[in-house]
Amino acid sequence: MKLNRQHVEQLMKLVNSSPYFQLLAMTLKDIKVGYSLLKVNISIRHLSPYGTVQSGVYASLIDAAAHWAVYGELEEDTGLITLDVNVSNLGSVKAGELTIIGERVKCGTTIGLAEASIADENSKILAYGHSKLLLTRGLQTIDHIAKAANKTLPPKFG
Repeated sequence: MKLNRQHVEQLMKLVNSSPYFQLLAMTLKDIKVGYSLLKVNISIRHLSPYGTVQSGVYASLIDAAAHWAVYGELEEDTGLITLDVNVSNLGSVKAGELTIIGERVKCGTTIGLAEASIADENSKILAYGHSKLLLTRGLQTIDHIAKAANKTLPPKFG
């Protein structure tokens, strides 16, 4: 299965313009089969009252990276719903750029499992986690996202 690069590019623009991605200033940089890459430049919006990145931000980043790591091999009419996210917070930062890499562990007929890690600019792992995702036929699909934004995307595979 080979992802259509035009689909991926337009999908990333659509996702990156979504309210939640904008809120956390996270950017989806790449999607491949079994892989995703996100980046975040830390700003005051990410900080807890203690002046370090809030652990909930890490959970959101792990969830997003896991989601997009599974997406690459789903059929066009299949969506994903997060069932659970487990995160281990291993370090904290106050500033800089974070790199989040998601990797698919398994993709079955009804459940997908992916893991993700968050690293700082020195490649120090700050958080690690995994997410279990429900594969849904015809529910929460990319087509629904595109239609809500009055967009159409090229075919996913090609």
